[in-house]
Amino acid sequence: MTTIRLPAKPESLEKLIEAISGFAETAGYPRGKIGEIELVMEEVLVNISNYAYPECSGEVEIRFHLKNETTLILEILDHGIPFDPFSLSEPSISADLSDRKVGGLGVFFIRKVADSIRYRRDGEFNVLTLTFSK
Repeated sequence: MTTIRLPAKPESLEKLIEAISGFAETAGYPRGKIGEIELVMEEVLVNISNYAYPECSGEVEIRFHLKNETTLILEILDHGIPFDPFSLSEPSISADLSDRKVGGLGVFFIRKVADSIRYRRDGEFNVLTLTFSK
């Protein structure tokens, strides 16, 4: 298992995503799938950097490995305020733009692109687990 931990700040995004992309590339993921993984991770990490630590600074840790050589498993941990992405209802994407609530599309996108998504609160940590098949 590979682990990377950096401050939960926008400046860390590139380094975190590059680590995951490089791992996926080495594991033989096609470029299109790597692009999807990068977009999902950008959404997750931007949300953590913007919302997890409203009154202080903190870190984000990403653990990643391959399961059975075909499934990339990513665990994203932060010790920010608890946030369960499953607590959000799915946005009404068929509604007129003027009638839609702001926000929620990022989590909707993550749910559609990742093969599986799980959330748990483990002590003081948010743990989001995402899987992506080749």
